[in-house]
Amino acid sequence: MPTALVHTDEFLRATGRFDPARRAEQPAWWLPVMILVFAPIYGGLMGSWHLDSPERIWQVVYSAVKLPLLLFATSLLCLPGFLVLNTILGLRDDFREALQAILAGQAGLSVALASLGPVTRFWYFSTSSYRGALLFNAGMFAVATVAAQIVMFRYYRVLIRRHRHHRVMLCAWLVLYVFVGIQMGWLLRPFVGSAGMPTTFFRAEPFSNAYMVVARLIFGA
Repeated sequence: MPTALVHTDEFLRATGRFDPARRAEQPAWWLPVMILVFAPIYGGLMGSWHLDSPERIWQVVYSAVKLPLLLFATSLLCLPGFLVLNTILGLRDDFREALQAILAGQAGLSVALASLGPVTRFWYFSTSSYRGALLFNAGMFAVATVAAQIVMFRYYRVLIRRHRHHRVMLCAWLVLYVFVGIQMGWLLRPFVGSAGMPTTFFRAEPFSNAYMVVARLIFGA
């Protein structure tokens, strides 16, 4: 455990073996491990809203499993298009390093979410509104996403210095990932779980558009 915390601290500080300038020395396997360790922490706390029955405990378990699944599935769906765009722009030789930067961003997102988990749990003590719980989690994801982009840019900065087209690809990845991630999160719901519905791993509902649902949630339409 102390070694794991030291690795995570070095990663957040971008020092030691996780210094972007020393990428060849970095333990690349540690990035997906951080996603698998930290993402379930926030997932479980996200699913802990309205724990009023033993059945609701399963929502904690389901959400802990589904959050890393959401991150990995979204990345896998985006990677083919990202690879093709890198190839077209003549950046194929740098793709391995770009992939490592993407994983670093995902790991940063996971660590940031885990650190915000207690805040989310405290919010749950303060409200009984399901809509409020959803919007609060959306806010926590927005904050964690900013942290993730800072981490990802540390790694991409080396690539951008090498070729200016990497800046275009960084922006392309962010747009693609957010677009796919919102819909993927909707397909994998519930993560919070409505108190008025049975606890299930997936919601048994027909396919629908996440962006329309988000608009109605925000504007109350």
